[in-house]
Amino acid sequence: MKKLTIEFYNRKNVLLIARQLLGKIVQTNFNGQITSGRIVETEAYIGITDRASHAWLAKRTARNEHMYAQAATAYVYICYGIHQMFNIVTNKMEIPDAVLIRAVEPIEGIDTMVLRTGKKIADATITKGPGNVAKALGINKIHSGENLLGNNIFLMADANFISEEQIGISKRIGVDYAGEDALLPYRFYLKGNKYVSGKPSG
Repeated sequence: MKKLTIEFYNRKNVLLIARQLLGKIVQTNFNGQITSGRIVETEAYIGITDRASHAWLAKRTARNEHMYAQAATAYVYICYGIHQMFNIVTNKMEIPDAVLIRAVEPIEGIDTMVLRTGKKIADATITKGPGNVAKALGINKIHSGENLLGNNIFLMADANFISEEQIGISKRIGVDYAGEDALLPYRFYLKGNKYVSGKPSG
């Protein structure tokens, strides 16, 4: 498997990147504990023009500063004071586009994922939903700003091919506050995958 390069992330079309992240493998290596999973659900956020984005209207705070970093940077924030949300920054520096990783299918380190999440067994909920993804992979707020071209958190491509017929598209989940932008078809997922969160279509 080949690690994704900066060229993959440093593109203008965050919707295309969100689609193409489906099937890619995200791996973490913290203190010698390796965990990985195949990405099966993503959501795109288009910088300053998207009301669902933390950077809407060029808002810039200590919380979202890493959205303005170079492509292939991790942006991790805390939702509801509990859930760590792992996002991947795309596009050029100072253009705050990002992709939220909503679900992965576990591959390696499943026993470690079970311990991290406090699950009794490795059922479909272990990496279903962005909070569980980050928890299972050991990603938290301290990793915001991490270079995804390094060795702690990185993404890889393998020989598996994802066809357009396998990809479902819907509005995003949990962004009703964004008004009309909440209805935009910016969520992508692998049809029929048991780890996908929310409703299968929309």
